[in-house]
Amino acid sequence: MARPPVLKANVSFDLKTMPTSDTACPCGSSHTYGECCEPYHTEAAQAPTAVALMRSRYCAYVVGAIDYLVATTLPAVRRTDLWIDYQNTHKTIEWIGLEILNTWQGGEGDKTGKVEFRATYIQGDRRAVHHEHSRFRRHSGAWCYVDGVITDTATR
Repeated sequence: MARPPVLKANVSFDLKTMPTSDTACPCGSSHTYGECCEPYHTEAAQAPTAVALMRSRYCAYVVGAIDYLVATTLPAVRRTDLWIDYQNTHKTIEWIGLEILNTWQGGEGDKTGKVEFRATYIQGDRRAVHHEHSRFRRHSGAWCYVDGVITDTATR
């Protein structure tokens, strides 16, 4: 299998939505962006758990780190239009909150894991919740997103 592309510190982001290293991380952790998801986005570190990868992927949608989203998708499930899909999602959705509901495995010593979460967003004039049970798997030692079962519920 092909290895995910390597990200460098000069990965492009959407500067309109980019937090600074000392502001609260968009993933909702109690840490700053610099302490939380930024090291993963710039490849200064790898997410040690499935839930850390899930949080960093949510944050990547917020900040427009599209290359990171593609790189952290399991190579076997990447489609040729994946980058475009991720970019369109970033451009059309304003993510406003993340809640981790449950996790199964996905720890530092595990090979697979699942994370159930709710992500609240606004698209156009509609407020909604993206509820997903995501599957993750290690590939070449790094956690990757595999797929998920999704339910969107309008909350207006």
